Amino acid sequence: MADSNTIVRIGIIGCGEISQVAHIPNINFLSHNLAHCATKVLGGTPRTTTDAAELCASPDVDAVLIANADAYHVEHGILALQHGKYCLIEKPAASCFRDIDRLIEAEKSSAGKVFVGTMRRYATAFVDAVSEVGGMSKIQYARVRDIIGQHPFRLGRIRHVELPFQGLCLNSSNRRGNVPDCATQIELGASLARKLGTHSLSAMRELLGMPQRVSGAVVGTLPGIFAVLFQYDGFPVSYESGLSGVPQFDAHVEVYSPDKIVRVEFDTPYVKGLPVTLTIRERVGEDGFQERRIRKTYTHPYTLELLEFYDCVVGGRTPKTSAADARNDVELFRLILQTAAASGSFK
Repeated sequence: MADSNTIVRIGIIGCGEISQVAHIPNINFLSHNLAHCATKVLGGTPRTTTDAAELCASPDVDAVLIANADAYHVEHGILALQHGKYCLIEKPAASCFRDIDRLIEAEKSSAGKVFVGTMRRYATAFVDAVSEVGGMSKIQYARVRDIIGQHPFRLGRIRHVELPFQGLCLNSSNRRGNVPDCATQIELGASLARKLGTHSLSAMRELLGMPQRVSGAVVGTLPGIFAVLFQYDGFPVSYESGLSGVPQFDAHVEVYSPDKIVRVEFDTPYVKGLPVTLTIRERVGEDGFQERRIRKTYTHPYTLELLEFYDCVVGGRTPKTSAADARNDVELFRLILQTAAASGSFK
């Protein structure tokens, strides 16, 4: 555990909804030192710039939080690394092998490292689920679901959220237009990667590892709901993801063994204080049954993620959600889209 008295000064690239709803409020929440908070209230207004290079080069910035348009994640991550700084990059870190490999290569000559913001993997309930699943003698089946309603109805109820910040994002279409140059559209899934549920795929990999293959995939027209069947060694995993017009949040991972079922349920990150719940259902004796619902903490996964990021920065550690780890998500995107294209469900 890093020294909690060390102050890490954060530079933020991207002032859209996720920065307004999650990152900035959580950074403020973690500033628990009274004297430090007092200086903020009395006039500690942060410096601002529209130049990401200026922010990354600033000696007043120790680490960089990148939460702008997906198309700029890699470019600005490389800028931070070139100045020896850790960077927390919102997911997806990259949408193609070319870009994720550029990020990994930039790390090799940098004192900084990439921390990919798949915050569900830092939820206490999820960490406990990894331990529970690791203790299973045999896995029979798993289900991964991430079907959510659109965000605007939630944002309309959060008074401190302004209109999405445009700034540097105005020209992001130019960057997106260059992405297909590095491979075929099927290999990239450049316009789809963000919609393919990086959070859930990343969590699935930590719980179960990488699948042997994709046995089937129906993608259709996005945005919408799509389904994938993964084949692991001895068991299948069904995966559903997409957007719904119904205002709900249905995200969970559930793993079955002969004697135990482990389920982690995630709620929307746009409402503060909603817990991540671990449910364990298991046999007791010959014909008994028990169900346990566990909520060890109401601390939000974004807060837990920032605490882990802080420890990595101060302690010089490599996070589990690294750039190299995120490369596996790009591989899953490729396999899903190739399988869907072969079946004719994605063109």
